[in-house]
Amino acid sequence: QVQLVESGGGLVQAGGSLRLSCAASGRTFSSYTMAWFRQAPGKERQFLAGIRWRDGSTYYADSVKGRFTISRDNSKNTVYLQMNSLKLEDTAVYYCAADRVISSRQDDFGSWGQGTQVAVSS
Repeated sequence: QVQLVESGGGLVQAGGSLRLSCAASGRTFSSYTMAWFRQAPGKERQFLAGIRWRDGSTYYADSVKGRFTISRDNSKNTVYLQMNSLKLEDTAVYYCAADRVISSRQDDFGSWGQGTQVAVSS
């Protein structure tokens, strides 16, 4: 099992930027995909971006492509989500997830962090 701890959430003005971090521990991750999801109040959990630990290849939801960037730091076992040009509708709890899949479906990911709150104000 992989343990994931998110950090970096907070309050930011619309148009601003924020970088979320997800620290992973528990095992080696070379065969894993790490992903970011978010869930706004009253809405379903939404896939945002994924990265393959082995080669760093990435994939994104169309809704955030060009604004959000996922990356990893192998030396720190940490995945990041850089979020730019934030909008009010980006307000949500952001979750990190991991599993041996290449997927955008939350049901395919078995390890989850506790989430970090992002609030975008006008």
